Amino acid sequence: MVTNSESQNLTSISEFHLMELTEDPELQPPVLFGLFLSLYLVTVLGNLLIILAVSSDPHLHTPMYFFLSNLSLADIGFISTTVPKMIVDIQTHSRAISYGGCLSQMSLFIIFGCMDEMLLTVMAYDRFVAICHPLHYSVIMNPRLCGFLVLVSFGFSILESQLHNLIALQSIYFKDMNISNFFCDPSQILSLSCSDTLTKDIVMYFVGLVYGFLPLSGTFFSYHKIVSSILRIPSLGSKYKAFSTCGSHLSVVCLFYGTAIGVYLSSDQLSFTRKGVVSSVMYTVVTPMLNPFVYSLSNRDIRSALRRLPGRTV
Repeated sequence: MVTNSESQNLTSISEFHLMELTEDPELQPPVLFGLFLSLYLVTVLGNLLIILAVSSDPHLHTPMYFFLSNLSLADIGFISTTVPKMIVDIQTHSRAISYGGCLSQMSLFIIFGCMDEMLLTVMAYDRFVAICHPLHYSVIMNPRLCGFLVLVSFGFSILESQLHNLIALQSIYFKDMNISNFFCDPSQILSLSCSDTLTKDIVMYFVGLVYGFLPLSGTFFSYHKIVSSILRIPSLGSKYKAFSTCGSHLSVVCLFYGTAIGVYLSSDQLSFTRKGVVSSVMYTVVTPMLNPFVYSLSNRDIRSALRRLPGRTV
């Protein structure tokens, strides 16, 4: 509840102002424009190639690659939520974003970011079943269950987005119109919102528990069981073969959560600095770009499918 004395320091606004990426005069707009446009195009192209390779090659019509193609689709949406707006802002020398545009960007950012997190957890479960229960893998990971897991991941992502919107839309007043990031960071939007503090805290703790702790715990539990099963394998060659099926996924998990934790630790509105912007760039731009490279470089099946892709398209 906002009192009369507090309302003098609050603002009813129709737009927000985003932070500039750098104050270094040597990094002129054309340099940043070319850099981020290149990163965006590489990311979209790389993930599209993964989707085309999986969909066109019958050898890749398995649960693991089905989840991988959905992860690539989520990565395309994730980077498309923030980078195109940033590229336009660099070119037009504008930092403004409308109130509705900011809430839309925040919603899509949460949806695709949560989809990434949920799909990584589902992929960890898939590897757990493949290594710990190989004889029952085809029965457990049937097409119906795979489709259901993707739909559940999308549903949970929509729910998290709506919970954030519920807080942000409770009040038209905000403490400031300046966002200390190059996109509408959900944590900073909520910290600027003047909605009821108790409701905000309850929802934030609930979201942190359900969408942060539980998926990460599921991934850790799956890999705990995977490592335990691999260690019981007597043959060194068999151990390496079993672990190699998890290498790409484990690398992507470490990259995703490593950059996400960096953004979380630097997301405080009062202490956010240029280092926080670097963490955000790593999380929102670099991670989606590296995912297809991690899978294509360390996965023989993906490399083979990519080599056969030109012939199949023709």
